[in-house]
Amino acid sequence: MIPKRYSIFIYFLLPLIYTCQSDKSTEKYVYFDTVAPIIYKNCSTCHRYGEAAPFRLITYQDVASRGKVIKFSTQSRFMPPWPADAAYSHFIGEKVLTQEEIDLIARWVDEGCPAGHTSNIPAPPEFPKGSQLGKPDLVIKFKDIYKVKGDNQDRFLLMRVPYQIPKDTFISTIEVVPGNRKVVHHVNAQLLSYDFDKRKDVFKGNTVVDLKDYPTKLEAYKQLDLANDDGTFPMLTYSVTNYLPGVTPPIYPDGIGGYYFNRKGVIFLKDIHYGGSKVDTVDQTSFNVFYAKHSPTRPLREFQLGTFGVSPTVPVLVIPPDTIMTFHSDYTLPSDISILTVNPHMHLLGKKFLAYAITPKGDTIKLIRINKWDFRWQYFYTYNKMVKVPKGSIIHAEGVYDNTRHNPDNPFSPPRLVAEREGSMRTSDEMFQFIVTYLPYQEGDENRSLVR
Repeated sequence: MIPKRYSIFIYFLLPLIYTCQSDKSTEKYVYFDTVAPIIYKNCSTCHRYGEAAPFRLITYQDVASRGKVIKFSTQSRFMPPWPADAAYSHFIGEKVLTQEEIDLIARWVDEGCPAGHTSNIPAPPEFPKGSQLGKPDLVIKFKDIYKVKGDNQDRFLLMRVPYQIPKDTFISTIEVVPGNRKVVHHVNAQLLSYDFDKRKDVFKGNTVVDLKDYPTKLEAYKQLDLANDDGTFPMLTYSVTNYLPGVTPPIYPDGIGGYYFNRKGVIFLKDIHYGGSKVDTVDQTSFNVFYAKHSPTRPLREFQLGTFGVSPTVPVLVIPPDTIMTFHSDYTLPSDISILTVNPHMHLLGKKFLAYAITPKGDTIKLIRINKWDFRWQYFYTYNKMVKVPKGSIIHAEGVYDNTRHNPDNPFSPPRLVAEREGSMRTSDEMFQFIVTYLPYQEGDENRSLVR
């Protein structure tokens, strides 16, 4: 996915794009032996049909025709996008090229992009259509296409996405697949599970409510007819899936996490934020549902520092114009936990992010460091193994914000005062969050792999 702010940058690079010649098959650095595995691992997952990147990088011809752009993008570390500092902590699926790999790509391009012998061609990766995780067991779509007006205004909506399946089951995860990645900013979803006989028709009623049309969220909720037919309410499961730009939801080993999925239910989007668009456009987001082999034995838990969190942002998140400021938040753990996944969150003024834990013995547990924040790439970072953090440890998160004219992402020119406004999620306002997904600690967790 190429962010808008780099579009001009890419256009300047277009003259560099050329079709490399493949007649130097005797060169040391040939595509099929050396370059292809790097591309398949780090690039092809996004550079393929149906994903956000603007061109494919699957075949030799795909890669060779853009050789100089790939060389430039990797040498500048513009690509592949992986904000977390791999020198600080490691995560599943990290896309970080070593200097040796960067030099190898450069040498290959300089030598004319030799292909090598066709007998050495590795099989290109096979990707499931419409998913980053695999082939889903069930796909649930918005009932209707949502029309986004080209008035450059943020929209915050509630949506009810009903479904009905043949039998109750357990699921391991739900993957949000935006229908229009240019305008879908974030999605926060809950699950409503109806007893089969208490709600005759889950598809009946309004499916979309614009929050600006109602004085409170409670009034907006009433318009969606979420209750059972007798007026009681179905079982609610919080935070079953979320989406931010760049996010792929974590999927854990069997037995960890997961949810009970009734035959009748609703994926309730308590927040879906459409960023402003300058042109009329549409969206029909869908949800990939992956079934679990067994019932979950260890349900996930979650807390967050900062905005909406268990600990305040210090100082108050107010950033005057022409300033660079640092904010932090601290939380003391009441019990031993095993951390699975972390998700830092800031908006356009974000510059750097750091999080770590200090144990009661004074040891430091490194959690994550992002040296160059990019609003367009906000991953859920899952550790290779669970990270034990003992009771009494202080989790510390800090964020640096740049509200100067030198920040190319600054939404205002000249800069204005930007703040956290009563929890506003508008892109032009700010947030500071460190979201932690964890389990109560069990003996041996720190040695348990989270790789599926």
